[in-house]
This record gives sequence, C-alpha cells and structure tokens, in this order.
Amino acid sequence: MAIDLRAPGDPFLGFWREYHMSTLTTPRPDGTPHVVAVGVTYDPEGGEKGIARVITNKHSRKVANVLAAGPGGARVAVCQVDKGRWSTLEGVATIRTEPEVVADAVERYAARYGRTPTPNPDRVVIEITLTRAMGRA
Repeated sequence: MAIDLRAPGDPFLGFWREYHMSTLTTPRPDGTPHVVAVGVTYDPEGGEKGIARVITNKHSRKVANVLAAGPGGARVAVCQVDKGRWSTLEGVATIRTEPEVVADAVERYAARYGRTPTPNPDRVVIEITLTRAMGRA
C-alpha cells in the first residue's frame, strides 16, 4: 500500500516512532543488494517528502556503497516489520559528516531508541532524502 509522504497519517508516523530495528539496503558497486540491520529515524518534516537517517561508522560497508554511487547518492531502502505491520521508505542516500548534522542524528536516535550511543569520532550519517513509502501500519 502506497503512503503519501506529504500526509502519511498518524498510524504510519506512530509506527516509525516505536522501537523497531530496521534493515537498510544499499547497492554494492556490482549492483547486488547489501542488506544490514540498523536503527533508523524518520523525519517527516525534513526535505520535500521527509528524511530518514542512519548513524554509522564511516568505515562501514554501507557507507562505502553509498559513496561508490557517486555525488548524486545511492538509491536505497529502509524497512521495518512488526508482525503484520510493515513499512518501507525509499530514497536517495548521501553521507553527511558535519558535526551538527551528526549530533542531530544522534539525538533523534536517542529519542527513538531510548539510549544515547557512545561517542564515536568516526560516526557519520547516512541521510536518505525520501521519494516513496509503502506499508501497512
């Protein structure tokens, strides 16, 4: 079921505020999918259709995959499932390294997951400018 990212509705928003682990799918340089478990936050107010953020280490495979796609970013998807409820957010990922962007993403992560990650000087943000959403929340 398609979701209107400009007016996603309370059940959809609520589902993305609950504690759920997600998966992030990035394209490897050879085009095959790389899928890993992540914590993700969804900001429906960011950008034209919203932004999803994943905090991670700058040396991770997922970061390398996004960087390998070039300056335009990589087409990616984040998904979460809870019994019969599910949601996928799709968009274009870029890597953000600015300290204020990383700090904001860490705060959002702490609010959703109830814990602040330990400091990491190699932390970056995979920022996903959303283009599409689907699901059943």
